[in-house]
Formats: sequence, structure tokens, C-alpha cells
Amino acid sequence: MKRRLLLTFAGWLALGGAACSATSTAPGQPSYKVSAGQLQQAVEKRFPRTYPVGGLLDLKVEAPRLRLLPELNRLGTEMVVEAAGPALGRSYTGAFDLDFALRYEASDQSIRAYQLRINSLRFADLPPGSAELLNTYGPRLAEQSLREVVLHQLKPQDLALPDAMGLQPGSITVTAQGLVIGFVSKTPR
Repeated sequence: MKRRLLLTFAGWLALGGAACSATSTAPGQPSYKVSAGQLQQAVEKRFPRTYPVGGLLDLKVEAPRLRLLPELNRLGTEMVVEAAGPALGRSYTGAFDLDFALRYEASDQSIRAYQLRINSLRFADLPPGSAELLNTYGPRLAEQSLREVVLHQLKPQDLALPDAMGLQPGSITVTAQGLVIGFVSKTPR
């Protein structure tokens, strides 16, 4: 059995593509890498987004610029936001700064954002009443725009060999180059 597992692992290493890597998060455990560029491309496909706020204003959120935060094992982003509508009188441009953790969703084999923390919301030249309105609704809308956003989708072929070895995605580690998804043994059902 151990010999077959070693042969399967050796085959997996030999077949690994550009996204797959033989680096290990634990001795003898394979991992899968996702570059910062791949993450950025996936996020850009889902933006811009517009969020209406009760007929008072609309917030248009542009594609986030992702930052890798390996020291926190999180990703950060700054999102450019345009606020406009009857409550504001004119259009204002600002930015949200936030960071978030990552989780694996087995139902669609995706890496998703969760546990969002909003660090700041900035709008230049915003009158006090409008600033209060945006400070009230803005963080909720920023969270809504990134909550559970799919940052990467694993393909069935990415998981075929680990699955045959009885492994499934486990840990997600943020590095200076991107993500490393470690595989762990499947738990018996």
C-alpha cells in the first residue's frame, strides 16, 4: 500500500503543471500554488459592481488591487469606490482598505474570501452629512462586495491525483508569491 502511495505521489509530481507544485506544507504532503497574478485576474472578472442604497445613492466598486499579507496569512486590498446619487448632490471618489482570510469551499472547489476587516474608508472633499451616510453604509457594502468572492477555482484535474491518494485541500498559506494550498488526509465519513 505504501509503495502504491509513493508511486502515485511520484506520478503526481511528474505530471504537475504550471499551477501545481511539488513543494510541501508538511513532509511528504503535496501542495498546489496559485500566483498573485492568477488571483488578481480572477477578482477582476467580477468587477466593477454597483450597489444601490435605498434610492439615496449608488456605490460603484472598481476591481480591487490585491496585496499579499504573508505575515497575517491574509490578503489585503484597496477598492476604488465612486459614490453618487440624490443624497450626495454630485459624484465623489474614494477608497476602502480592507483585508480578509481565505477558505476552501469543497462544493465548487474554490478558494474564497471571508472574515473581512475594513481598515479605512476615505473620500476626499466629502461634506460632513454625506461622510456620515457613507460611513454608515459603505463598510457594509464593501463587505458585501467581497464576501465569499471566488479568488480561484480548482479544476477537477488539479484534484484528481490528490483525491486518488486520499487527500483533499486543507491549509491555505499566503506567501510573498501567492497562495500555497496544502493537502491533508480525507476524514472518514
